[in-house]
Amino acid sequence: MNLNAIDRYAKSLIKEAGHKIRVSFFNTIDIDSKADANDLVTNIDKEIERFVVDRVKQDFPEHKIVSEEGFGDKITSLDGTVWFLDPIDGTMNFIHQRRNFAISLGIYVDGVGMLGYIYDVMGDDLYHAAKGEGAYFNDERLPQLEITPLEEALIGINASWVAPNTKVDNDKIIQLVTRCRGTRSYGSAAIELAYVSSGRIDAYISMRLAPWDIAGGIVIAQEVGAVATSLQGEAPHLLGTDTFIVTRPGLHEEILSKYIRLK
Repeated sequence: MNLNAIDRYAKSLIKEAGHKIRVSFFNTIDIDSKADANDLVTNIDKEIERFVVDRVKQDFPEHKIVSEEGFGDKITSLDGTVWFLDPIDGTMNFIHQRRNFAISLGIYVDGVGMLGYIYDVMGDDLYHAAKGEGAYFNDERLPQLEITPLEEALIGINASWVAPNTKVDNDKIIQLVTRCRGTRSYGSAAIELAYVSSGRIDAYISMRLAPWDIAGGIVIAQEVGAVATSLQGEAPHLLGTDTFIVTRPGLHEEILSKYIRLK
């Protein structure tokens, strides 16, 4: 398998998809909700996903592609080459803000992340990595992340987890956000993974993410020394939804052991 050729192909395909998204703002955007009234999907999500899936299926028929809106494959194992695609990660931002959303793509071979991409469409910024070859922000190589104490850390976390909820002990989360330097919430797992990888924030925590949300970002994050697991401390599995945390070195164990208590 020529990963360099696949890397060039994927970058070109992502940029083409991003152009189609930007052009879509001149047309009508149809909005629907999925199981949750706030879980939104647009005709553009579907059109971009179908565009990418069709191209990958045409050019790499032996590969599988798993995608958010269901136009890809259903998989029960990670054998072979699997592409994980979220055509618009941050659909609510896409609808309301027309920024702070991304195309997320991860390419895995037999369960190992080999190539990862997060494309900030409106910023025209591509975060990308190949396993063992470092991570990049556009053409600039990202440095290895250094240890940061919690008191100096910016943490990406949704404010809903600070309020009483059914997922996690919010009193512990309150202690966490009180002790850290500050919190941020960007409304896109891909953007937040990119920001951890590039040192703009120091950790990101979520209670429920799908494989296409994180597959590309994990490859990028690991190339700069970030630690990514479930909130049980286990390696992220890519066959279903799970909790998720990614941090700079040194923060992961402290946050999980002292501030995360799942219900």
